[in-house]
Amino acid sequence: MKSSDAPAPLSKYGTGKEALLRAAVAVVAAKGLRGLTYRSVAEAAGVNNTLVAHHFGSRDALIAAALDWAAEQSISASRLREAAGLGHSFTESLLELLLAEPELQVFQYEMILEARRRPELADAVSALYENYVSALAEGLAAAGLTDNVQVVARTLFASLDGLVLQYLAGVDRALIAASLEEVHGVLLLRTGAGGQA
Repeated sequence: MKSSDAPAPLSKYGTGKEALLRAAVAVVAAKGLRGLTYRSVAEAAGVNNTLVAHHFGSRDALIAAALDWAAEQSISASRLREAAGLGHSFTESLLELLLAEPELQVFQYEMILEARRRPELADAVSALYENYVSALAEGLAAAGLTDNVQVVARTLFASLDGLVLQYLAGVDRALIAASLEEVHGVLLLRTGAGGQA
C-alpha cells in the first residue's frame, strides 16, 4: 500500500455534521472567530473543506449552527432543565461540564463578544440566552415555581453565566463551587424545596 493510499486519520470529533460543529467550536475556542474558516474547521475535523461548505453553505450559517449546537450541548450536560431538583449534583454537573468541555463555554463567550462587533450575530446570541433561560424556566416550573418564572430563571441564569465566566478566567474552583451551592440554595428556597431533604 502506498502512503498516498493510506486512509485519512479519524477525527477526534467523530463523523458527520456534528463532527464539523464540534470542530468549529474548538477552532473558535482556540483561535477566536477570526480563525474560523472552512479550511480550519476541515483540518480540525479531518475532512475536505468542501464538506464544510456542503453542510452549511456559508460561514455565517456554520456560526449560527455551531452556536445552537453548543448551547444545546451545554444545556443537556449542565442539566439546567432538572436544576431545581438536583440537590448537590447541580453543582457537580455544572463543574463537570466546565472541566470536560470548557471549549463549549469559551466558544459561546467568543460569540457573545463578537456580536458586539457584528450586529448580524445579535439574534443568534439573543437566541442562545433565551435557550438557557427557557431550559432553566422549565426546571423551575416543574419544581413548582408559578410566580415570575421567566424573571426568576433569567436572574438565576445571569448568576450562573457570571460564575462560568469567572471560572474560565481562572477563579479558584472551590470558590466557584461554593457560589454555585449558594445559587442552588436560593433556587431551592424560591421553589419551596428548601425544606425538603
